[in-house]
Amino acid sequence: MENQRNVSGFILRGLSDDKNIQIFCFVLFLFCFIALLVGNILILISIFCSPLAQQPMYYFLSHLSFMDIFYTSSVTPKLIDSLLKGTKTISYGYCMLQVFTLHFFGCTEIFIITAMAFDRYVAICKPLHYTLIMSRTKCNVLVFAAWLGGAAHSFPQLCMTIRLPFCDSFEIDHYFCDIFPLLKIACTDTSLTGILVVANSGIVTLVTFVVLVISYAIILFSLRNQSAEGRRKALSTCGAHISVVILFFGPAISSYLRSPVSFPEDKVSALFYTIIAPMLNPLIYTLRNTDMKNAMRKVWCRPLFSKQA
Repeated sequence: MENQRNVSGFILRGLSDDKNIQIFCFVLFLFCFIALLVGNILILISIFCSPLAQQPMYYFLSHLSFMDIFYTSSVTPKLIDSLLKGTKTISYGYCMLQVFTLHFFGCTEIFIITAMAFDRYVAICKPLHYTLIMSRTKCNVLVFAAWLGGAAHSFPQLCMTIRLPFCDSFEIDHYFCDIFPLLKIACTDTSLTGILVVANSGIVTLVTFVVLVISYAIILFSLRNQSAEGRRKALSTCGAHISVVILFFGPAISSYLRSPVSFPEDKVSALFYTIIAPMLNPLIYTLRNTDMKNAMRKVWCRPLFSKQA
C-alpha cells in the first residue's frame, strides 16, 4: 500500500508518437465525439417530444443514448485533450475514475441492450401479452437492474485496481486507464487478479452476447409466421439492434476474454467499443428505423415549416 500511495499519476502513451498521426487522430476523434453528442441528443429530444416515449423500445433507447454519452465521455475528452496539448499525464485519482466509469457505464449499456432484445422478443413472439409484460413499471425495473448490474460489475473492478502497487514503471501503453494495462506495470504477482478480471469482464460479456444471439435467433425464426409487412418492420428494427450488438460486443470480447495481458493491438479494438460503436448507434437506430425517422421529421421539421409559414 505504501508504493500505491506514493503514486501521483501515470503517463498514457496514447495511440502514436508521430505528430502527423496525432493531428489526424485529434480531428477524427473530435468529429466522432461531436457527432456522438449531437446524434444522441437528437434521439433523446425526438423521443421525449413524441409519442415514442410511451413505447418500451424507445424508452430503452433513450437510456441507451444516455449511456453512450456518459460511457464515451469517460474516455474521449481526455484523449482529445492529450492529442491537442501533447500532455500524456493522468493523475492517479482520474485514472481510477476512468476505470470505474468505463466499466460502470459500459456494463450498464450491455444490460440495457439485453433489455431491448427482451422487449423485441416479447413484441414479436408474444404480441398478445406485450402490454402486460412490458408495462412501464417493469421497464423501470429492467433499467434499475441494468444500473445495479453495472455497479455490481464495476465496484469489484475498481477495488482490484486500487489494491495494485506500482513501483518503478508508471507508463501505460494505452490511451485510457484500464485494468489489463495497469496489471502490466504493477510490481506484484497479478495472475490471480487477471483471472478475476477475465471472469468478471470477459465471461459476463460473452454470456450476454450468447444470450443476445439466442434471443435474436428465436425472433428471426418466429418471423416465418408473420405477414410480409410484419417481417419487414421487425427485420428493420431487429437489424439495427443486431448491428449494435456486433459492433459493440465483437471488439469487447476480443479484448477481455483472453489471457490477462495487454497488447498494443488492444488500443485499436478499444476504439471500436469506446468511440466508434457509440458514435454509430444514433445512425443505426435512425436510418434503419421508420418510426424513429418519422418522429424526428415531426419534431424537427414542423417547427421549421411553421416558422417559414
